[in-house]
Amino acid sequence: RTTFPFFAALAAGLAVTGMTLAFGAVSGGYFNPALTVASWTARRIETAQALVVIAAQMLGGVVAWTLNQWLLQTTIKNIANTTLDWRLFTAEAVGAGIFAMVVAAAAYQAYTGLRNAVTVGLGLTLGILVASFADNGLINPAVAVVVQSWSFIYAPAPVLGALVGMNIDVFLFAGHPTKTTKAT
Repeated sequence: RTTFPFFAALAAGLAVTGMTLAFGAVSGGYFNPALTVASWTARRIETAQALVVIAAQMLGGVVAWTLNQWLLQTTIKNIANTTLDWRLFTAEAVGAGIFAMVVAAAAYQAYTGLRNAVTVGLGLTLGILVASFADNGLINPAVAVVVQSWSFIYAPAPVLGALVGMNIDVFLFAGHPTKTTKAT
């Protein structure tokens, strides 16, 4: 377990905000395999594109893990809980579900630019904070590879949470987007 990681969650949210601003228009803003799978089930991304994006995300995780080991000049040990702890599983799933609901809400309200990036970044921060009450708060299988927290908790829990979160939002609100003004 970790202590309450407010600053780590905030840093992750700011990083995703920046990546969304820089690369969102090029890549569609897909940085999390769990959200990519959820977007695929919500029919926001085609199957072939989803497979390529997920492969790139996981490869990026492996590259980051390798670079991290090389820079630190040490082997990163697996810190994942190897037994199935449903409390930890639930924390990761709920955190990812919250993040996915925020991402889906921003998409269905047609947020763009800075407004979209900030919303997604804050959604990630909130999801990590909620997940970190009981767990490491990764909510991203590719990040789990980077920090060597690969287990039954950190792989399928975020995917399940994102599936539920995104599809609840799609089911409840997709046909009824909120009227918003364009961000300036």
